[in-house]
This record gives sequence, structure tokens and C-alpha cells, in this order.
Amino acid sequence: MLGVTEQLAVIRQNVVDLLPEEDLVRKLERSVATRTPMRVKLGLDPSRPDIHIGHAVVLTKLRQFQDLGHTVVLIIGDFTAMIGDPTGKSKTRPALTLEETRENGKTYVDQASRVLAMDRTEVVYNSSWLDTMSFKDVIALSAKYTVAQLLERDDFTKRYRGGEPISVHEFLYPLSQAYDSVAVRSDIELGGTDQKFNLLVGREIMRSYGHEPQCILTMPILEGTDGVEKMSKSLDNYIGLTDSPKDMFGKTMSIPDSLIAKYLRYACFAANDDVLALEKGLADGTIHPRQAKVDVAKRIVAQYHGQAAGDEAFAEFERIFVKKDVPDQIPDHGLTIDELHDIVSILVSVGFSSSKSDARRLITGGGVSLDGERVTDPTHIVDVTSPRILRAGKLRFLRLVRA
Repeated sequence: MLGVTEQLAVIRQNVVDLLPEEDLVRKLERSVATRTPMRVKLGLDPSRPDIHIGHAVVLTKLRQFQDLGHTVVLIIGDFTAMIGDPTGKSKTRPALTLEETRENGKTYVDQASRVLAMDRTEVVYNSSWLDTMSFKDVIALSAKYTVAQLLERDDFTKRYRGGEPISVHEFLYPLSQAYDSVAVRSDIELGGTDQKFNLLVGREIMRSYGHEPQCILTMPILEGTDGVEKMSKSLDNYIGLTDSPKDMFGKTMSIPDSLIAKYLRYACFAANDDVLALEKGLADGTIHPRQAKVDVAKRIVAQYHGQAAGDEAFAEFERIFVKKDVPDQIPDHGLTIDELHDIVSILVSVGFSSSKSDARRLITGGGVSLDGERVTDPTHIVDVTSPRILRAGKLRFLRLVRA
């Protein structure tokens, strides 16, 4: 186990909040002196079945704790996901069943294993303690926090002032996830910056149950490929941990130039000197944005699929985009995966052809291609299980994606 100073240098990498740092130093000193690992908690609510590289920012920090010799406790919030985290929401979230959240939770563990060392990870489901609490237990938990304290949360305050309903069960969400810290005796809890309120509630609830309060550590929120909203599957701006190498590479190449350095820092956890060198090169023009994106895309693919896959994805991208003069940034068009989509109907629906007969003429004239390959059959059915690059003529491009 490394000394306290060396561990702190690793722990501080890419962190936004580390509170209170003096408490963490004391916990580290005790851990090193007794050679007892700290218990580092992350709670994930499986409201959807997929994890993306935005989630992996926190997972990678967890892996660093594992490499320092500490114990990672991964809490699958199958019970809290039924309530739904109200963070950043302007309305009450639709409820999920326990069966739905547990099914999603199974995929979370599998995907998290792409980052974490699972033989050094405790995986627990919070339904194992929250689902067994009596009403008396819930009242006792609720008595440990005030409504005034809960209304300090920005999204609750905005909804209250705006006349938007706030259900009582939403107030129970931060208390429920805080009780998770009591159940697993957490020393440190990790989360995105949007989870800071919830993590601080965990400190107070632990103290009220007579436990030493956890320290909290927050990581940045990674914007999605649109460069505006945080990465989210519902916004279709995500890069999934289970995406194919081709899709990972292509999606990374579609990010705006302003995000290149941020992806290198947080999606790749590159050394600070490498990030600063990239930022300087982009600013003074000695590094071309496209080449920088290629380097970042190859690193991301290599993290989850291996170096060879990263090189192959690059070669495939070159074949489709560079040799065929396809621009890096192309607008997306969503298509439902459970329907058949013929090429003629697509050309009409996206506005590349004025009619079906016009679309057929464009196809037979050699003016349509998918992923760089010419389409000559007007009856061709387009498979959208993975993104496809549609080209009509020389200048019109679309990325066909699952809606």
C-alpha cells in the first residue's frame, strides 16, 4: 500500500470536490497504519440497461482506488431506481418495477466489469435492506432530516417555486440512498457533480446513526457527442461501453473540437501533461483537431476492446470517411429498429429526394451510398442495428441511427 501523500496524488486526479479533505487524510493515515483498506462506495440506479463512458468517468476513479488497495462497494440501486433520482428533473419521474430494475442491474454489473476488477469488488443490491424496512424504520429515517434541508436542493426549490408537484416519495430518495452508506459502512462515496447534494445527505445520515461520516468525492459530468447536454442514452448523444469498436470510434470522431481535450482528460484519464500539451497544440495550431480526435478515439476503443480493435476501427473510419471524402461531423437521423426501412423511403423521408421515383433515379444513377459502398438496388433494406452513413450525391450526408 502506497503512503498517504502518494495515494492523495492519485485520488485528486480529475476530481472536482473532495470533502472534507482533512477527514480523508485521517482515514488514509489510519488505513496505511493498520493496513486496512477503506470502503469506497458508488451507487448506480439501473433505470436504463446501458452504461456509457460518462458513467465510466466515476468507474475509472473507482478502479484507481482498487489499484491503491482499497475495497470498492458497487451498490446496484434496484430499490432506489423504483423511486427515481429527482436530480435535475423538472417533473416526477415515471416509476419502474423492482423486476425491471433488477434486470437492468444485471447488465450494469457485466458492463462495470469492463472497468473494475470484479474480484476486488463487492456488488450489493440496496433492495436487500431497503425492501425489508418496516414503516416504523422509514419514519425513523425520515425524522433524521428536515423538509427545509431537502428544499435547499436546487431542483426541489425550482419546482416548488414554479408550482410543479413534488411527491413525498421523491423526498425519500436522498434519504434512501444515504441509508445505503449506513448499510455498507462507507468511508468514501463517489458520484458525479450533480450528485453532490445526495452525497452530503449521506454524511449527515451516517452521523445520525452513530457512524463516522463518509468523505465525498465528485467527478465531472461528461458532455455527450452533441457537445451541449450531458451524456445520456435518452438524448442519443452517448458512447456506450458495449458499443462496437466501429461505433465507438465514429461517435468519438463526431464530437465538437471544443471537447477533444476534455475527452482525453476524463474519458481516457490521460496524464495532465498530455492534456496540457494537447490544449496548447490545438490553441497554437501545431495539432490539427482531426488528428487529435483520431488519437482520442483510438484510445477510447483500446480501453474497452484492446489496441488491435482501436487500430482496426481507425482503418475502417479512414476507408469510409477519408477516402470517400466524408465530413467528420454529420447530423443524425433516427430510425426505429423494429421496422423495415427501404432505401427509397428513407431518401424521401429525410428530404434527399422529392419523390420515390426521384429516389429510384438517384439510386440507379449511382448517386447513393451506405458506409462508402454504392447502393444500386432500390429495394435495399437498411439495417440500423448500428449507425450507418448515408450519402446522396456529393454533399448530402446523414448518420442513420436507432431512434
